Amino acid sequence: MRDLVTELMLIPGLSGYEDRVAGCIAGHLDAMGIAHRSDRLGNLIASFPGDPAAPVVMVFTHMDQLGFVVRKVEESGLIRLERLGGVPERALAAQAVLICTNQGDLPGVIANKSHHATTPEEKYRVVPYQELYVDAGFGSKAEAEAAGVQIGCPVVYLPRVLALAGNRLAGTSVDDRAGCAALLALAQRLRLREDGPTVHLVWSVQEEYNLRGVLPAATACAPDIALQIDLLLACDTPDMAVRGEVTMGGGPGISLYSFHGRGTLNGVIPHPALVRLMESAALTCGLPLQRSAHTGALTDLSYIQFMGSEGVACLDVGFPMRYTHSALEVFDLDDISGMVDVLVEALSQIGPGFDLSRRPR
Repeated sequence: MRDLVTELMLIPGLSGYEDRVAGCIAGHLDAMGIAHRSDRLGNLIASFPGDPAAPVVMVFTHMDQLGFVVRKVEESGLIRLERLGGVPERALAAQAVLICTNQGDLPGVIANKSHHATTPEEKYRVVPYQELYVDAGFGSKAEAEAAGVQIGCPVVYLPRVLALAGNRLAGTSVDDRAGCAALLALAQRLRLREDGPTVHLVWSVQEEYNLRGVLPAATACAPDIALQIDLLLACDTPDMAVRGEVTMGGGPGISLYSFHGRGTLNGVIPHPALVRLMESAALTCGLPLQRSAHTGALTDLSYIQFMGSEGVACLDVGFPMRYTHSALEVFDLDDISGMVDVLVEALSQIGPGFDLSRRPR
């Protein structure tokens, strides 16, 4: 798992430019002998046929990461950026980035005004991204363009992975390359199963952009149940203590409530049958199951729940993560492995009699 997550985190894959990530995942599926297909948006799908009398299940996670696109190349060769996704402006100055061009990837740094020239008023000011620029070493616009830099080029945080104490890693795009690795581990386990429901695994696109890239894949799979893998906000640091009880290293978890609350008025209140299912699976596995409820974030599951004539039973399944959407996010590999174990067990408990009805009580 460590090697797989590391491999995926080191691949740049801005929303809309997930091809290299998808290629890596497809290579692993090929090595396992698992057939797969892609749609026009780039969603990658692997299907495992099962009992036709049981509910159809889709388990998915997103391949893309947030970042930037080139907005302008100055005559000086400095590069201006447009944000793509929820990039925190207060964490941008002095960050290393990677500019992905048709001629290759180019490192650069988001400039930070020299400390010796910073006024007292500027020391505590968050610089808006519109004022920031990337220095990739070019001396002119012509030199930058000759290297392949042009308007629209994707730009991401410089991919890095740092091994921390124990089984913890810090790195770029843990959100959601850790989920991608977990889904590959789940594929390996499903390949060996002898029974169970039909399961579609989907590595989706453009989650960080508009949360809707997965919809064509969901339409094609037509699930009765959708389980989404993504982060849970770890609340075990001083700045997050009032937000909940999820702890990193405390095991996998589920979201009991999510709501964005900023512009996109959407979120997920999970189907109670799926909450009970995950609780039963965790108990069978002898693993803890953490519970999260938060405002301020949501996933692409928000839109899938309203699909079809009867809707889709939905649940967000996750792993604790610290420092979301920053250049170095932190997670615990044991939480990922535990999450895969619980998902395997949960899928084994879905049979022809699995009740998704919401009758009045």
